[in-house]
This record gives sequence, C-alpha cells and structure tokens, in this order.
Amino acid sequence: MKRRDALSALAGAAAMGALPMAARASTSAATRTDVRTDVRTDVRAGRLKQSVSRWCYGKIPLDDLCEAAKGMGLVAIDLLDEKDWGVPKQHGLVCAMANGFGTIPKGFNRPNQHDQLVADAEKMIPAAAAAGVPNIVCFSGNRGGMGDAEGVGNCIVGLKRLAPLAEKHGVTLCLELLNSKVDHKDYQADSTAFGAAVVKGVGSPRVKLLYDIYHMQIMEGNVVDTIKANLGHIGHFHTGGVPGRNEIDETQELNYRRVAQVIADSGYAGYLAHEFVPRRDPMASLRQAAEICTV
Repeated sequence: MKRRDALSALAGAAAMGALPMAARASTSAATRTDVRTDVRTDVRAGRLKQSVSRWCYGKIPLDDLCEAAKGMGLVAIDLLDEKDWGVPKQHGLVCAMANGFGTIPKGFNRPNQHDQLVADAEKMIPAAAAAGVPNIVCFSGNRGGMGDAEGVGNCIVGLKRLAPLAEKHGVTLCLELLNSKVDHKDYQADSTAFGAAVVKGVGSPRVKLLYDIYHMQIMEGNVVDTIKANLGHIGHFHTGGVPGRNEIDETQELNYRRVAQVIADSGYAGYLAHEFVPRRDPMASLRQAAEICTV
C-alpha cells in the first residue's frame, strides 16, 4: 500500500492480529445496541454511505474485513490496490476509493512529475471504471520550498490533463488534504483553501477533494463551517480521532455525530470512510464508529 507505508507498522499493531472470529461476531451486528446510549442503531438506515480504510486493519484478511463491514452495515472498503478491487464485490460491497498514482511526497505540484502521473492515471482510470471503483486518491506532493500559489497552479495544469479522461469514464480524482504539522511534514495540500483553489481551477466535476477530517482538524479546526462552505468541492471524506488518529468516540476532541449530521443534512451523496487506527478491539471500535456516524 504505497499511500500508507509510513503507518503500516502502527496499523498492524493496532489491529492486534484480529481473527475471523471478530469478523463473524460483527456479521450479525447490523442492528445492535448503541454503546453510548443503549438505543438500537440500524447503521443501514443512516443517510451516509459508510466505508472503512483497508490499511487500518492490515492483519485482518480482506475477505474477513469485508464480511465484518457488511455485517455492521457498511457498504464499502477504501484504499485498495488494483489486485483487490474485486474482493469487496464478492461480499456485496464496493471499493469506494482506489490507492492511486504518485506518492504523498511526489505529486502534481511538480511539473516534472506530470508525464509519469498522467501515464499511470491513463491506465488506472479506465480499469477503475471497469471494476466499478468510483474514486481514486491523488496527492499534491511536498512543498520543497515552493510557494502555494505556484503549487496550486502546477496541480491545476497536471489535473486538467486528466480531467477529460476521468469525465469520460465517470471516475473522480480526489486530491487528498493532509496535515503537515504531525504526520506529513512539508506536504503542500495542507489546507482546504489550497485544495479548493485547485478544484476550482481545474473546473471538472471529476476532480474533487478527499477531505480528511482528522488532518483538517489538526491544521485548521472549525471543520463544520469549513465543510459547509466547501461541500461542492468535496468528493470523499475520511474520519479519525484527534489527537492520535484513533477511535472517533468521546476520547478525542471532535463531536463526530454532529459532523456526520452536517454532512448528511447537506445532501452529500458520496462516501464517508473510517480511517482511524483502533487502540481497542478493532471490530468493536469500527462498529462504534459506524453507529456514531449513523444519522
């Protein structure tokens, strides 16, 4: 998993070698008692299409993760390599977002990267469409001393080369917003303003933002108002507790039920994927997150 190599060791430890037994336990849990309020929560009845990021559960076989996710009411798996795109479909799920082209440090803000990025994307976009994968993640790259205005302009130029192909195949390229304070030092697309400027400059319905709530809470805060103001530029969401990128429950600083309510009230039709590293039982934490975001 190119995108998350830096976190793979942490993810593996956090998943605690969870076994198929944990997956089987949650397969019957689409409707269960809410761990916070003792109110029964039917995740499938919620207005948001919820997914889970594969890398956070790296020690759980993908088939078991799919069955557990389906059992608790999730509808998709995020961030799979091409060889795995078809696995969720075998379980009645979809791959909501593919691991993309380029890397976090090397992305569209460097013109000398564009030819390779475009060549890789030209192969991946039609393949993703054929596999029913609606979104592909992509990156700005690191600053390396570059000013933001130049970085925005370079990203626009590169992504404009791919927008017609993405439109033709109905696949959305999602530029991910990441924090440069804690996890991804020097990453350039570290603000909503940067990302929104790129999306506006490209001017395509198939170039959007992956708004990672964890990262933007670290960089900006004020996520509710920011989401409201930029919904038209956002194609996908990721969750994660601040600090630490762990559970999204009462142990961290955001009220994720309120955030989910705002997203749902907006009429957002895309996916919200859980991308946190569980500190406790992985499937119990994922189930709790799904319940919190069922609005």
